[in-house]
Amino acid sequence: MADPIVLAEGLHKRFGDTHALRGLDLAVPAGTVCGVLGPNGAGKTTAVRILATLTAPDAGHARIAGLDVVADAARVRARIGLAGQYAAVDAKLTGRGNLRMFGRLFHLPRAAARRRADELLERFGLTAAADRVVGGYSGGMRRRLDLAASLILRPDVLFLDEPTTGLDPRSRGAIWDAVRELAAGGATVLLTTQYLEEADRLADEVAVVDHGRVIATGTPDALKSRIGDRLDVVVADPARAADAAQVLARLAGAYPALAGGTRFSVPLTAPVRLADVVRELDRAGVDADDVALRRPTLDEVFLRLTGADAEPAEAAR
Repeated sequence: MADPIVLAEGLHKRFGDTHALRGLDLAVPAGTVCGVLGPNGAGKTTAVRILATLTAPDAGHARIAGLDVVADAARVRARIGLAGQYAAVDAKLTGRGNLRMFGRLFHLPRAAARRRADELLERFGLTAAADRVVGGYSGGMRRRLDLAASLILRPDVLFLDEPTTGLDPRSRGAIWDAVRELAAGGATVLLTTQYLEEADRLADEVAVVDHGRVIATGTPDALKSRIGDRLDVVVADPARAADAAQVLARLAGAYPALAGGTRFSVPLTAPVRLADVVRELDRAGVDADDVALRRPTLDEVFLRLTGADAEPAEAAR
């Protein structure tokens, strides 16, 4: 892998008696989307805050585009954008006023700040609402405006901390489209999310964090392969369940689990062809209503790796 644009090595962070990070390592190649998953309190938000120069690590170091996030914090901030868990826009200003204000805070000349605000309003479908007070925006509109504000300086790296929490499916889809567009344009995106479907759809690579460490990395498909596919069979006659179980155990190399008297599910340790399954069941006199290979979901990977269901992200410190 080429030199990563986001690099964290041995990050430790403690808040009183709470060890938020315990040696977190992370490397994100340029131009990719990295999804960071983990149970509530795993350390995801703390890691993002360190990478975004908002919190200093107690030990270890992190670099953005080769710049140390502590020693070169000002230069790092010029290369990154951040949209936190909650929209950081002023509800008393208009959408256009918010973006112009952020432009000026980033030291853009007045005319440049106006142009950039107009560009971003159009890009995120907010032109019609640009001169309305943000206090009247929907949650999805506020989130899009917040994301637009994080792009004022066209950052090389964009950090998105729970970018779609609480949004309806349509608003979530709009944010997903924006993330895909950013990645296609060459930006690097690191996002934490409580929606495993979100990571599955957007991330080139996923990092699973638990107890302050990265415990697994890989593409969504690679992580799913750790669990392996399952063979699901529904038999027509519950009286033939024992015969079906024997056939599936022989083919799969493991005894299947039975649910509801007719539905079997068995993990596969080697590839199995559905035609062979149907043929062997037929030879045993077992009629099947359904035979299917099922790929594990990222939810199942998460549960297997962490022993916990996905939960809302920890509150920002």
